[in-house]
Amino acid sequence: MTQTEAAWPIFLATLLAHATLAPAHAAPQPAPIERSTAMARKPDLPTPAPDNPFIGMWVTADGRIRHELLPNGRYDEARGNRQSAYQGRYWLDGNRIEYLDDTGFTADGEFRDGVLHHGGMLFFRQGARN
Repeated sequence: MTQTEAAWPIFLATLLAHATLAPAHAAPQPAPIERSTAMARKPDLPTPAPDNPFIGMWVTADGRIRHELLPNGRYDEARGNRQSAYQGRYWLDGNRIEYLDDTGFTADGEFRDGVLHHGGMLFFRQGARN
């Protein structure tokens, strides 16, 4: 047996004795979703009135994203061919809307001059698009 061959078991034993159970380069974990104090209390708020003026289907000009505000305070968003891509609850405060999707993601928007401004996009009430 050569000197290198004889040293190999000692090297492995030393390596294993000092090894940690965690990988040397663990993959980064996504940051936890943090809800604001205001959003944390939103689930206790009443749902929008069934006759609120914003209930209905809101669609981007190209029709790719369809955002339906339901009378029970829930929303259902479709993207392209993907029906119900996002679902969750919404709350209205005047012309402002706040969302809490079922995964915990929060968003907001504003209704201005009959257009929903949300996530950098413009949504038009279905049937009222130009």
